[in-house]
Amino acid sequence: MNRSSAPARRRTGRALAGAGVAVGLATALLGCASGAGGRPGGAAGSEEALSGELTVFAAASLQAAFDELAAEFASENPGVAFAPSVYDGSSVLVTQLEGGARADVFASADEANMEKADEADLLAGPAQTFATNELVIAVAPGNPLGIESLADLAAPTASGEPPITVMCAAEVPCGGAARTLLDLNGVALAPASEEQNVSATLAKVVAGEADAGLVYRTDVRGADGEVDGVDIEGAAENPNAYPIAVLRESASPEAARAFVEFVRSERGRELLAGYGFGAP
Repeated sequence: MNRSSAPARRRTGRALAGAGVAVGLATALLGCASGAGGRPGGAAGSEEALSGELTVFAAASLQAAFDELAAEFASENPGVAFAPSVYDGSSVLVTQLEGGARADVFASADEANMEKADEADLLAGPAQTFATNELVIAVAPGNPLGIESLADLAAPTASGEPPITVMCAAEVPCGGAARTLLDLNGVALAPASEEQNVSATLAKVVAGEADAGLVYRTDVRGADGEVDGVDIEGAAENPNAYPIAVLRESASPEAARAFVEFVRSERGRELLAGYGFGAP
């Protein structure tokens, strides 16, 4: 009787073990299925949807592009809202941040002002370059004065006086870039005014208050025919690099980091290219 019952016990043990494996596999499969509803792009069930409100401080030349970038990012992340972005000269924005202005993301039109922000301990981590831009001479449509180079800005016109030219102040990225190109081309220029951002410089040419202005190629492109652009020798070889960083005092650091990643993504660069920005 004992000999005949042993095989039965072994068969029963094997059956129970097999059933345990099957149950384990089924449980694992059910667990995978229940986690499949996680946020797209992350591990199943391991991430929560982004949320929070973001304030972006960005160089004036980025306004149109960043408005579109923010709108698309918000549409993909309904839990994230954007407060009105602040656009101005990069040096002006750094001064405001040093004075206690609250923001989550800072995008500069040059590396020098981002370095100032870093030295002031304003950044949550290293800045990353996401775009480039170059200067051109903005002139009235049709270029009535026949301006073809920086040298023409210092030469007399038919009236006996040089063109009325405006540019950015030296501490503003577009002003620093302008002075670099003037030095490279050996041109001494006394501007009629020095503006605090590139948008103000462009506005004076659009309004007819200046014959020419040193602005970015993207600004001429965004002016929709209100000005023409004249290439500057050496500008393509000396572009401005645009860095971006999350700020240390961000109230929504995860959303801020995600927005920075979006700006630097393939889609972000595609949108920026549509406004005339170059790749980093």
